[in-house]
Amino acid sequence: MNLKQYLTERTKLIEEVLLTYLPTLPKVAEQLESAMRYSLFAGGKRIRPILALASAEAVGGDPQAVLPAACALEFIHTYSLIHDDLPAMDDDDWRRGQPTNHKVFGEAQAILAGDALLTHAFAILASPDYPVPIEAEKALRIVWEVADAAGPLGMVGGQSADISQEGTVQEYDAPTVLRYIHTHKTGALLRAAVRTGAIIAEASPEQLAALTLYGENLGLAFQICDDILDATGDPKLLGKPVKTDAQHKKLTYVTVHGLEEAKRAAYILADQAIEALSDFDNAAEPLRALARYTVERQN
Repeated sequence: MNLKQYLTERTKLIEEVLLTYLPTLPKVAEQLESAMRYSLFAGGKRIRPILALASAEAVGGDPQAVLPAACALEFIHTYSLIHDDLPAMDDDDWRRGQPTNHKVFGEAQAILAGDALLTHAFAILASPDYPVPIEAEKALRIVWEVADAAGPLGMVGGQSADISQEGTVQEYDAPTVLRYIHTHKTGALLRAAVRTGAIIAEASPEQLAALTLYGENLGLAFQICDDILDATGDPKLLGKPVKTDAQHKKLTYVTVHGLEEAKRAAYILADQAIEALSDFDNAAEPLRALARYTVERQN
């Protein structure tokens, strides 16, 4: 398949819908709206919403029914990036080739923009105005899936561990702690994106189990590749400085296992993600291509 064309078409669709979900605020709160809009439309690969759509397609579902949840996932991802860049966390000045949110709007508005994106994501998920109506029980399950992946048992918990363990973990603990950080900080929301699309599309229990395994392997591969790119990538392609993980003395797959082992592990995980889809037909080809793209990307 032509993955580039698929990503272009899906990104265009998602960004059109994202715009409709961005709330219009009164003039007194226009700075908050501007800060939300700035980061939400600052570029990015839209991997999480695309995974949700592709997962639905893989089981014969209607991607239109998944669009609200897909957009909610992107709102949550964007909030996490805004907060991740703050001085209290990674203290980054650049994201996607542009100044980070707090450099443009100040720390207070950046925090509030992140809070607003996170909260509004759940307003989208809980809204009765889906373009393709879904049952209340299914909608509630999706809210739970996303909240579980984004909160203390998922992304936030992984981010907390990442910060608290900077430069403090003894060597014998490092692989275990590293896997916890990667599977929670990055992997949880990617896994939730795949599961969300599948659940909305009424995947069978067997299909959902296979897609969950796909999402788990993909999520870990994705973060390992981020570690590799931080160590070896081109800052012009990444849109931000490199080698910042080493400067912060973070645990990464490269620092714990070495660069060559990191590359090997990423490809093995991508292969395992693809293998999880062995019982799916050509409708799952976008998911297979996304697994390959994960380990071959340069940004």
